[in-house]
Amino acid sequence: MQQIINFLIRNKHFLLFLLLLLLSLVFTIQSHSYHKSKFVSSTNFLSGGLYSWQHSISDYFNLKTENKRLLEENERLRNQLSVLSVDSIAITHIDTSSYNRPYTFIKARVIKNDYSKLDNYILINKGENDSISTDMGIITDKGIVGIIENTSKNYSRVISILNSNSRINAGLKNSNQYGSLIWNGKDPNIVQLETIPRQAILKEGDTIITHGRSTIFPRGIGIGTIVNYSLDQNKSYYLIDVKLFNDMTDIGFVYSIKSRDAQEIKNLETSNNE
Repeated sequence: MQQIINFLIRNKHFLLFLLLLLLSLVFTIQSHSYHKSKFVSSTNFLSGGLYSWQHSISDYFNLKTENKRLLEENERLRNQLSVLSVDSIAITHIDTSSYNRPYTFIKARVIKNDYSKLDNYILINKGENDSISTDMGIITDKGIVGIIENTSKNYSRVISILNSNSRINAGLKNSNQYGSLIWNGKDPNIVQLETIPRQAILKEGDTIITHGRSTIFPRGIGIGTIVNYSLDQNKSYYLIDVKLFNDMTDIGFVYSIKSRDAQEIKNLETSNNE
């Protein structure tokens, strides 16, 4: 303690100079809009640089996890391809420009992900320039994430499944019974499936998937597993708690789903309504 006091006494003139210099800078910045704007710009530049640096380090340490996910997905895809008959597909040459695919998938990266609010949104780094449009489904290799709500040239905003306004057709993997997937705003790992008729045969651990009742998601994309269920007040429908396959607090790369026939189906539905 005595050494600190001695240091302050020895350097009192220099320390007083620094204090006065700091005060003069503060007063100058506060009283002149030009200096203030320059200071704010410099602060934003520094904070932005630090954020980018931190994000790069985080990406580097997450490479092992991302690579593991890619390897697991490649393994599943290879297993699916291996069951195809050699006679049913021209392995030596496939003209991808004319191949009749009902869906195409566009990879994107999540740059912002909300999950702690009642109405959560996700921002991805692909937009209209990448053939992204509204009402396209967003998934990962594990399951569904949300639906494109709005787009710009280079970015898109996604309504997360963790959003009170989200309604997605989903149902049991081993039956044709389906309902609406919603979120009650509580646990980011648990969503709710409602309006499943009481005739359905349920058990904990059953898999819930998309049922392909719209042009957004094809049938069969994983959502989660049943952890709890009960009948509603009228005892007509089940309300089911579903534990998500995705960890919605840790979403990195995603795929947007483009349906080749979406516009044709929408036009037909519109003409029928008229």
